[in-house]
Amino acid sequence: MYVCICNGVTERQIREAAASGCRSVAELTMRTGCGANCGTCLDTAAALLEPSQGDSGNRFPILNLSQAA
Repeated sequence: MYVCICNGVTERQIREAAASGCRSVAELTMRTGCGANCGTCLDTAAALLEPSQGDSGNRFPILNLSQAA
């Protein structure tokens, strides 16, 4: 399903971006262009990203070492 008609961004592309570490709508817009024109897709895009936002794990595990000391 197309989420952003203006830039041709699909639900699949948004889910793939989330799986690749995209955690915010602003980052999604930079990666895909979703929401960059009229913005009517932003609510839907945010809802698709929401499950990935709950993943609070550090994407850079080496940084956890500095917190261990």
